[in-house]
Amino acid sequence: MSGATRRPDWELVPEEPAVLRLRGDWRLGDELPAPESLLAGRPQPKGALRIDGTGLGRWDSSLVILLLRLFAYCHEQKITVDSDGLPDGLQRLLRLARAVPVARDRRRPQRRGALLVRIGEVTIELHRTWRDGLAFLGESVLCCGNLLRGRPRFRRQDLFELLEDCGAQSLPIVTLISTLVGMILAFVGAVQLRVFGADIFVADLVGLGMAREMAAMMTAIIMAGRTGAAFAAQLGTMQVNDEIDALRTMGIPPMDFLVAPRLLALTLMLPLLSIYSMFMGILGGGLVSAGMLDIGLTPFFLRIQENVGLEHFLIGGIKAVIFGYIVAFSGCLRGMQCGRSAQAVGQATTSAVVTAIVLIVVADAVITILCQVLGV
Repeated sequence: MSGATRRPDWELVPEEPAVLRLRGDWRLGDELPAPESLLAGRPQPKGALRIDGTGLGRWDSSLVILLLRLFAYCHEQKITVDSDGLPDGLQRLLRLARAVPVARDRRRPQRRGALLVRIGEVTIELHRTWRDGLAFLGESVLCCGNLLRGRPRFRRQDLFELLEDCGAQSLPIVTLISTLVGMILAFVGAVQLRVFGADIFVADLVGLGMAREMAAMMTAIIMAGRTGAAFAAQLGTMQVNDEIDALRTMGIPPMDFLVAPRLLALTLMLPLLSIYSMFMGILGGGLVSAGMLDIGLTPFFLRIQENVGLEHFLIGGIKAVIFGYIVAFSGCLRGMQCGRSAQAVGQATTSAVVTAIVLIVVADAVITILCQVLGV
């Protein structure tokens, strides 16, 4: 078998021991044959094979890979291979490639242990998570204590940038979601209340729902996905780049320098965003009432003014303060717990969002029950 001078070419001499002569250039850009085709025409299924590389021109890793596949094929066919006729450099690469064990697939699912073992592992993990969360909570409270005593240990410029990011830059998404939520509430109320001729109570439903529940909760969930995840990614990336270790080495507490301004910024801005969300939701509900129920905006807002007291807006504002702290706490906690790889940063970001949403819902349920018990 022959070919052009610089093209991959080979010749198999089938006499025992068979000789495989390689000639020409063997590089990635060339069309290389399959290992089986190199031995096509060899009559004996077993025996010995000697590879002669004296005619080789230029070659690269593609030839190494092809020979490794050929060796594996010969091993399956019980053919003994003699590669001493190859160039020294190629022989060294082959020895090196065969000396390194094949890496196991890390994505392969691990064997699951017994039920009791898994329960024990989950329990230990929950205990560790709970303990770390409490420790971080204690450190964050100490940071807040330093702030209240007027001893912040962060740059004002960082705080102003965080306030802008948490506040002004969040207005478009808060406006869109809040208006749509208000419109949805009005739609649902209109469909049901119209049956009983109680159209005007749509204003009560939208006003009360946005003031007490939906504005604070929806704003907090938006900020958990937007800002809380960003906090986790920022701090996680700093963990990967050893920037947090560098701060500790310089005697700067990361909790005071990195975590405290984030807690302060989001705890301050979330109530303001929630108040804005309340009015945008009410406006959305008013537009639906005007379009579907022929209730003008003026009667709609007068009805809310008469029947939705200020205490309901106050309860929504208190929830927003708590939710803001929860979102910032979750983002900073997962960011500080982040590992030192790019994959760990993604996991920390996801965990921050999930943690924040779960804690928001739990906190909202607790506050609602307390308000019910207290008769507020």
